Order: sequence, then C-alpha cells, then structure tokens
Amino acid sequence: MRAAVLLEPGRIELQERPVPRPDPGDVLIRVSAVGVCGSDTHYYRHGRIGEFVVEAPLVLGHEAAGTIVDVGEGVDRSRIGQRVSIEPQRPDPDSAETRRGHYNLCPHMRFYGTPPVDGALCDYVTIGAQFAHPVPDSMSDDAAALCEPLSVGIAATRKAGIGEGSRVLIAGAGPIGIVLAQVARAYGATDIVVTDPVEARRTQARSFGATEVLDPTAGPLPDLGVDAFIDASGAPSAITDGIRAVRPAGNVVLVGLGAETMELPVQVIQNRELVLTGVFRYADTWPTAIELVESGRVDLDAMVTARFPLERTAEALDSDRTPGSVKSVVTVS
Repeated sequence: MRAAVLLEPGRIELQERPVPRPDPGDVLIRVSAVGVCGSDTHYYRHGRIGEFVVEAPLVLGHEAAGTIVDVGEGVDRSRIGQRVSIEPQRPDPDSAETRRGHYNLCPHMRFYGTPPVDGALCDYVTIGAQFAHPVPDSMSDDAAALCEPLSVGIAATRKAGIGEGSRVLIAGAGPIGIVLAQVARAYGATDIVVTDPVEARRTQARSFGATEVLDPTAGPLPDLGVDAFIDASGAPSAITDGIRAVRPAGNVVLVGLGAETMELPVQVIQNRELVLTGVFRYADTWPTAIELVESGRVDLDAMVTARFPLERTAEALDSDRTPGSVKSVVTVS
C-alpha cells in the first residue's frame, strides 16, 4: 500500500508498505478520506508537540474514514463492506481510566498519528472493531472523517454544560471554533459569541452559527455575562478575557493548545465560583456526532475548503496558510 511518511520536519515521502493484517478484534479499513488537523501541521513543521516528539518515520493523520475490507478473529464478517468513521484510539481496556469510562485519558493510549503510532495517511489501517463506527449512506466520506474534530466539539460542549437558552463565548474561529459554534447551536444555545483577530474568520463564524463576532484586538471584551466560555485559541490573553466574561457559577473549558503555563485571574475564578477544566480528545462521542450530521444540525461538508490526493500530502499540510482555508481533506481512495 501507499503511505505518506514524515521523515523529518518539512519532508513527506510517499512509500510502499505492506498492507496490515487485522488482529483479533480488529477490522481492516480501506481509507477514503483524511482531514488535516492542526496537530498534523505542527508535527510536519516542527517535529514535536510538547512531550510528543517524532523520533522515527511517522505516518500522520487521525481524522479518517473508509470502508471495512477484512476483519480479525472474533469480528462478525458481515461488517465487511461497511462505510465507517474511525475513532482513532486504542486504549488499554484494563487501565483504571478505561474502567472508569475515561478511556481517552488512558496512560497507555495508542492514538493515530501521535509518535510513535502511525496514522491514517495511507491506503489501509486497522482499528478495534468498536472504534469503527458505521455511517449512513447519506454521509459523505469527508463528513465521516470530520466526525473526529466534531467529537472534540461535542466533548467540550458537554463539559461547558451548554443547553437550551445558553449563552456561550468561543475564542478562536479556526476549524474547532467553527465546530463549536455549530454544536452549541445544535445543543440549543441562543447567544453564540465568537472572537477572532482575523476578519475573514469572523465572517466565516457567522455563517456557521455565531450570533455575534468580536475582534479581540479592538479592546477589552464587553461584560458579556455568558454561561460558558470555551477557548479554541490557546492564546493567554483570550483565555484571561474569556474567563472575565463568564457569569458567576459558569463554566470555562480549555480546548486550544497554547503555552505550557500562563497567568490566570484566580480571584475572578474563586469569587465567581467558576468551574475551569480542560478537554483531551473525547470519549463516547461518535454516536452523537453521526446523529448531528445525519440530522443536518451540523454541516461538516461546508467546512471543507480544499481537497488533495495522497501524493500531495505535503501541500495539504501547508494549506492552512491559504487565505480562507477552514479544513483540508486528503482523498485517499
């Protein structure tokens, strides 16, 4: 099979590799589409994200979909031919975190495209059968792949406690910010304020559900009194301003990856009894993601602004620098 392999920062090589065989409990998937994530571009350009360092050739890509073409021992062969969205995680079923239901926090996790685990920018991958989620015929391959970032949005929205009539502030109108605006709207939020310093991104946010957009560089945010603030920027200034915009007893959820440490307005958090938490990937989100797309309440296809064949993976990884880019997809097969 073909595989787009990261050999060193800035260098992708298309290689021929053996097709993997599904282990017991696994399925073999012919990959159809892979979304490009910010973490992919970071590995491509810098060779590391925090403590995760690329020390050997690595296949990137974790937002993926495809068709099951074979199954391992113990998996019903009727699954062959199913179109699926891939939840790119292999947690240890015996870890304390997995047993508690927090399998995304498993310390022994093997996650697609995270060193040293290869990802989905190749023709075939394997995954545990329970992490290959069947999708309806009405869902495109692109949308099936983008159920992964949608799952990040669902996990964050759940933690933010967003429901009917909620008022939410979202910092950052990149792909995750756009997903968050859509999920917040689907969950019943009536006021969805999105901040971003780039005017084009603010305009895009309006088309995906934002009821108000603000330029954070224009001055301090107004006293919004929102029920929840979700940061999808990772910018310390955005996080500080966002915390100050939350009403007493509200929620703050950090999604964007930014500085390892930063100053926080601790007295605001204490005096308002704010709940501040982070999001690391997701757990048990795919059924909701598929339902949101199938019902039309979230439009993932509209987020795709460019498509590339596997042979042009390097271009896909640099496409986020193109003005107007929201989400690029590598069409594998």
